[in-house]
Amino acid sequence: MSYTVLARRYRSTSFAGVIGQEPIAKTLRSAIEQGRVAHAYLFTGTRGVGKTSMARIYARALNAPATVDDAPLPPDADADGGFPPEDVQQRMAEAIMRGDDLNVI
Repeated sequence: MSYTVLARRYRSTSFAGVIGQEPIAKTLRSAIEQGRVAHAYLFTGTRGVGKTSMARIYARALNAPATVDDAPLPPDADADGGFPPEDVQQRMAEAIMRGDDLNVI
């Protein structure tokens, strides 16, 4: 029998869903909206404050924005944003949330 920690089973899936990290969510959303995404981010803090959840939501917003409810698009994005089809985005998002995506470590 496999046990999954509650924090992993019920992880937030949107920026608005992470409680207590509103300033961080606003900063990350603004970075995407302005097209000023850095090449690396360091999420630090004590246990249980939402570091991993926020990092995974951010990765999903950058790689598969159709899967995040409140994900902004960069200012230079065209109609489809240059992103893969939604079924591919859904598979990418599931891999990111499971921790199986090799691009998100």
